[in-house]
Amino acid sequence: QAQLVESGGGLVQAGGSLRLSCVASGRTFSGFSVGWFRQAPGKERILVAHITRTNTATYYHDSVKGRFTISRDNTKNTVYLQMNSLKPEDTAVYYCAARLGSAPSSIPNNYNYWGQGTQVTVSS
Repeated sequence: QAQLVESGGGLVQAGGSLRLSCVASGRTFSGFSVGWFRQAPGKERILVAHITRTNTATYYHDSVKGRFTISRDNTKNTVYLQMNSLKPEDTAVYYCAARLGSAPSSIPNNYNYWGQGTQVTVSS
């Protein structure tokens, strides 16, 4: 079993920045690829960023390209999501999720472990 805990969410004005962290415990984190999903009220959960196990490749949803950066530090069992130039439409609960497969997947059921989520609210 692995436990994931997100932190770093909050309220920020449009144009601001936040950095989310996802810390894993219970299993060797380097064995998982990790995705950040977000879910706004009444909308489906979407994959916004993904990073492979060894940090060799990343994926970004078109809506966040050029603004968000995903990274990981396997020595700290942590994955980060740096979010810059935030927009009101980025408002959502953000979840990190880990999967044994290496490639990104936009299907939530393909992820083995999930965090509890952290709220990000961007005011206009």
